[in-house]
Amino acid sequence: MRPILMKGHERPLTFLRYNREGDLLFSCAKDHNPTVWFADNGERLGTYRGHNGAVWCCDVSRDSMRLITASADQSVKLWNVQTGAQLHTFSFNSPARSVDFSVGDKLAVITTDPFMEVTSAINVKRIADDPSQQSGESVLTITGPAGRINRAVWGPLNRTIISAGEDCVVRIWDSE
Repeated sequence: MRPILMKGHERPLTFLRYNREGDLLFSCAKDHNPTVWFADNGERLGTYRGHNGAVWCCDVSRDSMRLITASADQSVKLWNVQTGAQLHTFSFNSPARSVDFSVGDKLAVITTDPFMEVTSAINVKRIADDPSQQSGESVLTITGPAGRINRAVWGPLNRTIISAGEDCVVRIWDSE
């Protein structure tokens, strides 16, 4: 098997994510531009422009219609995968580090970094079916431990949130 070389980012990569079918690969980098590729041949399909900082993480919905990205520019953006249109921007008081869609794609868990006087946090946002109805309000906010929360993901059946951070501890939170 011959490797496929995919050139398209100008700065180091930070995160990769396949969609559920495995035919699309999403890449995040410090160059501010998440990108989508055909996984088979490495052809670049498009770039999502709108962030003003490093993009640390992304996730794609199960139907491959929506992409969510977390950035150092203190925002999380929701995108239409096919058109590249921004559907919504969630704004925070500190850099956003990770994102993860829940099973069913109705919720997203977002972590933010400690910054200035703001502590790290885990935020749960409801994802509306209709982008015009999207709210920026958090359904749940968990103030994090000291230091950065590097990643948070949904546990089985969205009953828990599992987080890991700089303090070398994996925590399981009750999402209720």
